[in-house]
Amino acid sequence: MGVAKTWRFSVISANLALLQNQNGHSNNTNTNTNTKTNSNSNSNSNNKHVVSTTTTTTTTSFQRKPISWSWVCGLMLFGLGLISLFTGHVASDLEWYSQRLVKRSFYSRLDVSRREPIDIWKSKYSKYFYSCSERGRHFASAVRERSSNGYLLIATSGGLNQQRTGITDAVVVARILNATLVVPELDHHSYWKDDSDFINIFDVDWFISTLAKDVTIVRRVPDKVMRSMEKPPYTMRVPRKSAPEYYLDQVLPILLRRRVVQLTKFDYRLANDLDEELQKLRCRVNYQALRFTKPIQELGQRLVFRMQQMAKRFIAIHLRFEPDMLAFSGCYYGGGEKERYELGEIRKRWATLPDLSPDGERKRGKCPLTPHEVGLMLRALGFANDTYLYVASGEIYGGEETLQPLRELFPNFYTKETLANEELKPFLPFSSRLAAIDYIVCDESDVFVTNNNGNMAKILAGRRRYMGHKRTIRPNAKKLSALFMARRQMDWETFARKVKSCQKGFMGDPDEMRPGRGEFLETPYSCICEKPFNDDETSYNGDHQSEQVAMQSVAKFKFA
Repeated sequence: MGVAKTWRFSVISANLALLQNQNGHSNNTNTNTNTKTNSNSNSNSNNKHVVSTTTTTTTTSFQRKPISWSWVCGLMLFGLGLISLFTGHVASDLEWYSQRLVKRSFYSRLDVSRREPIDIWKSKYSKYFYSCSERGRHFASAVRERSSNGYLLIATSGGLNQQRTGITDAVVVARILNATLVVPELDHHSYWKDDSDFINIFDVDWFISTLAKDVTIVRRVPDKVMRSMEKPPYTMRVPRKSAPEYYLDQVLPILLRRRVVQLTKFDYRLANDLDEELQKLRCRVNYQALRFTKPIQELGQRLVFRMQQMAKRFIAIHLRFEPDMLAFSGCYYGGGEKERYELGEIRKRWATLPDLSPDGERKRGKCPLTPHEVGLMLRALGFANDTYLYVASGEIYGGEETLQPLRELFPNFYTKETLANEELKPFLPFSSRLAAIDYIVCDESDVFVTNNNGNMAKILAGRRRYMGHKRTIRPNAKKLSALFMARRQMDWETFARKVKSCQKGFMGDPDEMRPGRGEFLETPYSCICEKPFNDDETSYNGDHQSEQVAMQSVAKFKFA
């Protein structure tokens, strides 16, 4: 409860108490007047009237009234508000007491849960949520190919998970334009240099059939249409995070005129905030239609099974600590002049990158945690050294020397390479297929941990929310960086307590997901519904009704 909030609460409470006291005073005055009249007209009245008669025969005197408790409480709250305002201290306990005057809403209960010890393996509130991305009754069926406004070609960009966002949004854009979508092309020229096509990574038949009611999808533009075109397909790049209106105003007229339009570099080219039905379509694409091919799916599930055979529960860590990632971040990790030179040479690939202050970026929380820092965070949260880890990563800068501190903290350390040696060989030349295998294991893990805020971290965070709010830990890098720098100045108990404190709100609990917070693919709030919440023989709906009645009563009293 912040200072401003405490101030407002105390002022309102004091005003309510004052109004109540004034109303009580006026009622007492009316009662006395009526009593006087009755006492003058009837001398044989009861004792109450005798007292009133006595007051009429003497000089009017001041009558002392008992002090109203609501007035006293109001003054106390007002005083505490002043203290909070001028000293900066927060009277947080006031919220605890005030919430017991009315039954609390579900999210207020979740807020209180942040004071409780963290359950590091799961959130106890996850059972009150479930995925709900079904089509609405009024969401029209897909336009048939012959009746559509034309064919939409999509060229995605980046690695696997960046391309996944492009594919998801491509379906929604085709829906907005009433266009027939051609199976998207994957990027073969990015840093990853993977020549895999859509059909090599995703089950294309499943993709087309699952979305048949939403959008018509074909494998290629029919030859008859291509032969009838006077010019090659029109190619354009739309601005990032464009609203549906942009597509209708700028892309649709060209599509109607040319019949085939190709959108290039298609990643994050659709606005984050859309109509709820379109948001649910995003979820159906990302969480239902994009299924990996059978060979990828089978190997991924075998690795999950092997981890589960060794341990009842396991953690999957996605480590983005590749040289290009570190170079792009502009951070420094203690490797001396060798590190500065190597990462500096890589940074030259991006001519537009600004000069950054490594210390400034670390204080802002923009630097990925090192493997050692990830291990320290997990041990401080309470994960024992016998916990099993599955580590998903690309090329780690510094190699085994960089990973060694994490191995020492968690000796049960596994990767796809150690779990599947010969079985992995067919996939080794294809970085996107290897990333898909890691994706499956991370998705099925009991706890998912990331050291960055990259595409895979965001996509998996959203999916794990959708699949039941499975525990997902992302570092509060801004606060943790200060703790890591001061690590040698405090004992382990103090360090662990501070880590637990700053990680509250970064553990994947349901209350972290609010509309407008983060990208939609990371927080798919439109596709997650709430179950009835039973607690002390009350329900979530009952809480809402009680709170609404209480607020209406306060409003009536205040403005009467």
